[in-house]
Parts: sequence; structure tokens; C-alpha cells
Amino acid sequence: MNEDALVDSSIETVLSSLLGLWQDLLARSPLLLAGLLVLLLTWGVARLADRALGRALRSRRFKRGFKDLLRQLTVVAVWVAGLTVAAVVMFPGMTPAKVLAGLGLGSIALGFAFKDIVENFLAGLLILWRFPFDPDDFIRYGDIEGRVEQITVRMTLIRQTNGELVVLPNAKLFKDAVKVLTSLPVRRVTVMCGVAYGEDVDAAREVIRGAVEGCDTVSGERPIEVFAQGFGSSSVDFEVTWWCGSTPLEVRTSRDQVVAAVKRGLDNAGIEIPFPYRTLTFREPLRVRSGADDEDRAPDEGT
Repeated sequence: MNEDALVDSSIETVLSSLLGLWQDLLARSPLLLAGLLVLLLTWGVARLADRALGRALRSRRFKRGFKDLLRQLTVVAVWVAGLTVAAVVMFPGMTPAKVLAGLGLGSIALGFAFKDIVENFLAGLLILWRFPFDPDDFIRYGDIEGRVEQITVRMTLIRQTNGELVVLPNAKLFKDAVKVLTSLPVRRVTVMCGVAYGEDVDAAREVIRGAVEGCDTVSGERPIEVFAQGFGSSSVDFEVTWWCGSTPLEVRTSRDQVVAAVKRGLDNAGIEIPFPYRTLTFREPLRVRSGADDEDRAPDEGT
């Protein structure tokens, strides 16, 4: 009997607690609805502020990453203000100072708990602020090469030339070496070309230079350099250097055009591009047997 009374008492306590929570929820429902309305209004204001700032910065000669940074920081500031107002509305005993203090303590705790995320966030801010590449630039990081599609405060999205999308944490790009392939509108390209040892080196150099100058993908504002580089196994090797567009497609297109033009120019000038030659030396003279000797010996070999 005592056990039944204890169970009934426990059930009654739970029910009364649930009823009290329900009544408190009903009493606070206007405040909760007002807080949700504030959050909805904050979402709208953040979108409007982002669009308005984007239009205002469009005509400014700021770095694109800096523009993106200003827009993202504006959105974050709007949301911090909206969350503060919503907290004060939903919890009347809360003050803005307490909310900001709670956010500060919470950010410290989150900083220790999510060290890598915070590190990537800070690196993203620095990349957007003053790093030497923007979206649409081509970069190379280790074995990864492609176009920067988007830079956020946490990660950078790179579309490789084969179509694959690579997501890199900003901390890696900030701390490690990154090659910005399109930091200049032109890039230098070098190929090697060999001519036979029997050809005139000076004449071959001029033919190669003229062939490169005739390519429309080669920049006329930068010098074309053709140097005899060394003595190869079968040829005198030339180092041919020129400038062209800096994107990977422009580099491949220009290299294809230059190689074809140099080959055509050397052929037209009668200058040989040699195949690999190999000379064999024997310690003793070799006996050379003619076809007549083979015919004379054939019947003997068959008997």
C-alpha cells in the first residue's frame, strides 16, 4: 500500500511539473512569438544589408576578397544584434550586457572546443582581407591546381581543371605556400627544341625565334628568348621561352601553337630535328656476308 501511494505521489509530482511548464510556456508564448518575429526580421535585414552593400561596393575599386569580407562581417554584425534583441525580448530579466557577456564566455569555450574551426575562421578573414588571390584566380597548392570558385570565412572552394571540386580549409592556404598562377595577366612558358649537330646554330636560332614571333598567342610586350642550352646525345638543345596568357588553358593553347610553328619553320628551312642516334663500337671487325654467299652455301647446308 505504501508503494502504491509512493508511485501515485511521484506521478502527481511529474504531472504537476509538466502542468507548471505548460502554463509557463503559455504565459511566455507572446514573448517567444515576439522573439521569433525578431529573428525573422533579422534574417530579412541581413539579406537586405548584404545586397545593398554588394551594390554599393560594386563600383568601388576594392579587392574582391575585401568586398566579400565586408559583406560577411556586416551579415554577422546584423545577426549578433538580432540575437541580442531576441534574447532580451524572450527573457525579460536578460540585459544586452549579460547577453554580450554570455556570448563572450561562450566564444571562449567554443574557441577551445573547436580550435581548428576558429583557426580556419581567422585565416579566412585574413585571406579575404589582404591575400593575393581572389575568386576566379587560378592557384596551385601542392598537387592541387584549379580556379578559385568561392572563399568563405572557413574554407576555399577550388575547381580543378579536370572538373573536380576541392574544399580546402583556409588555415592550410594561409600557412603553406600557394602559387597564384594568374596574379599577372601573362605567364612565361618554356619548351626545349633540338637541332642536328650538322646544322648552323645561329641560323636555327633565328628560324625558331621567327616561328615563335608569328604565333598570335605569344605576348608581343615581353621578349622572346631563344638560347642554346647544351649538347644533347643527338642534338644541340635550345631553350625557347615566351610569354602568353596566364590561365592553364591559355598556356596549353600557346604551347601547342608554338611547338607546331617551330616544327613547321625548321622543316621549311631544311633544318633537321634529329631522331636519337646510337653508335655501336665492336672490339673486333665484323664479317659481312653478301647474299651471293648465302645462295652458294644453301645446298651445302641442306645435305
